[in-house]
Amino acid sequence: MPIVAALYRFTRFADPASLQGPLLTVCEENGVLGTLLLAPEGINGTIAGERTGLNAVLAAIKALPGCADLSWKESPAETMPFRRMKVRLKREIVTMGRLGVDPTAAVGRYVEPGEWNELISAPDVAVIDTRNDYEVAIGSFAGAIDPGTASFRDFPAWWQANADRFQGKRIAMFCTGGIRCEKATNFLLSEGAPEVFHLQGGILKYLEDVPEADSLWDGACFVFDQRVSVGHGLTPGGHSLCHACRRPLGEAERAHPDFEEGVCCPHCVDEYDTADRDRFRERHRQVALAAKRGEFHLG
Repeated sequence: MPIVAALYRFTRFADPASLQGPLLTVCEENGVLGTLLLAPEGINGTIAGERTGLNAVLAAIKALPGCADLSWKESPAETMPFRRMKVRLKREIVTMGRLGVDPTAAVGRYVEPGEWNELISAPDVAVIDTRNDYEVAIGSFAGAIDPGTASFRDFPAWWQANADRFQGKRIAMFCTGGIRCEKATNFLLSEGAPEVFHLQGGILKYLEDVPEADSLWDGACFVFDQRVSVGHGLTPGGHSLCHACRRPLGEAERAHPDFEEGVCCPHCVDEYDTADRDRFRERHRQVALAAKRGEFHLG
């Protein structure tokens, strides 16, 4: 059974391009698939493979500058959730698009999953979900504030427009695995927020560590692989993706009259024209034909 590892590390790489080829090689040699992003600020990605191969790749990543104490979140997958391996060079490993944001310099205070419930239940704490709107739509912590952002790039502007709402409040933020919160807490500190906290290991670690009976999490957690979502214990969450707009779909949305597999869903039925729909239908047809031949079509 494949094991999925979600990882990131903010550290300084003087020459990320020199790391790209060797990392791709070690992944290919060990049958590991997924995506790794390299940038001057570090590494980010989700990869999957059998235990031995995955261990070899994780060891190679830990040998990179500043990555010796790398941590990652693991979860099982019934089938391989990726179809190829990509190692990409980026300007940022998670894109905020703001100069001067540097999580290697300072971040908020980490809070372990076992201590998170107590923090976010305090009356002087404002809890902010730093994820995108389509992620928040399928699950979040009870009472968390949804900024309604379509992209992490939008978060700084949202905070600057809403900062006055949080005067006198301690700020607790969370995201899927912790990477967006590390950047967001550095940004808030630079904006003058006095007390900023973030969930160590993100939602994934919380769902892994905190029993469902004690959990303040409501719904499923969106993940960026073919599982689409996970729940408590990191079990599959039952969502699929609309292959037109890439939003997650639950059972009710798949049963909606506006859902057409591979073509549209209730969220995007009015977002594309007839030519787009015809193109999506042809793509879906080609995917189905490839599946009948026992092949994989990238779509």
